[in-house]
Amino acid sequence: FVNRYDPPRRLLIVGAVQIAQSLAQLATTLGIETVVIDPRARFLTEERFPGVTLDDRWPDEAIAAYRPGPSTAVVTLSHDIKIDDPALIAALSSDAAYVGALGSRKSHAARRERLAAEGVTPEQLERIDAPVGIDIGAIGPSEIALSVAAAMIGAFHDRR
Repeated sequence: FVNRYDPPRRLLIVGAVQIAQSLAQLATTLGIETVVIDPRARFLTEERFPGVTLDDRWPDEAIAAYRPGPSTAVVTLSHDIKIDDPALIAALSSDAAYVGALGSRKSHAARRERLAAEGVTPEQLERIDAPVGIDIGAIGPSEIALSVAAAMIGAFHDRR
């Protein structure tokens, strides 16, 4: 019989918003190393995100430093294009298993246009799971976090 030793799973959450709080808690419960990235220090506090790594660098810089690979998921949740778009560009240039972005289909269409104008290829754009998560009709931060976690786990198991 063979023992398999996979690298630890990691989640990089961009945007210290309410959905991020629920997602960080759920990911930690699932044994996933979790990092919340947001340059807005007033949102990025230990009280809001107990037990996870907090990173106040600009997301593109932080993501590049974490070097996402096949055991890493990157999810952008800030709803701020100055934060999310550079993070997505950095994530899409990596081997991250899962790249998800919060927003409606309409906002994702506009996002795709912006990212394409920045040189993101059509193949890279197709990697973005948006609207983020599995469509379960989620209402509220906790249900959205659950749908994102399910999509991320599916990607880790090559099911997406």
